[in-house]
Amino acid sequence: MDDPNHKGNVAELAIATEAARLGLSVLKPLTEHERYDLVLGIGGRLYRVQCKWGKRSGGGIQVRLKSSYHSPTRGYVITTYDKSEVDLVAVYCGDIDRCYLLPVELIAGRNMVFLRLDRPRNNQRAALNWAAAYEFPGAVAQLAERLTGSQKAGGSNPPSSTLNADARAPAQEEVGAHLFRNHFGYYMECAAAGNEILICRHGKPYARLGPAALK
Repeated sequence: MDDPNHKGNVAELAIATEAARLGLSVLKPLTEHERYDLVLGIGGRLYRVQCKWGKRSGGGIQVRLKSSYHSPTRGYVITTYDKSEVDLVAVYCGDIDRCYLLPVELIAGRNMVFLRLDRPRNNQRAALNWAAAYEFPGAVAQLAERLTGSQKAGGSNPPSSTLNADARAPAQEEVGAHLFRNHFGYYMECAAAGNEILICRHGKPYARLGPAALK
């Protein structure tokens, strides 16, 4: 299956089916040329979701995020995604018949993201995006749990932006130790981008992660 349009259609249908299987609301935009393919209802909120085909490559899944078009005045223009356009990116890997759900903070401004399935041969551990951390059912459950927790705490924003959320990333984000461990690669990238991550255990501050000091 080499036709990109065919792959995109298959991915979108597989993701919509997986979302419906989990009991989520699945909405389709009536107008064309939107930057998102579906709208999913999770935890009482609506999320704009771009659907992507993931290619099995080496020890993981390669997800191409950039797109290009030809402009008569600008030539070939390459675009990526940002928080003003999408809230989540859903990935379907046909080689293993599995869906994944990625927060916009992980993909914003990037040409490609690699979800690792196997351990690297060089034993690298830092700055990895483990596919298991973003498997669709678990990612949906964690997002809904964070929404519930934020509502109880007074309505603070969840890690992925919503349709009405501020597009700017927070200067500090608080995360439980269990969630931090499962999404270590994601929070490493957030810290590298300039955010401060406060890690809590049993509801109390335990450690702090931030960007490396510039020399």
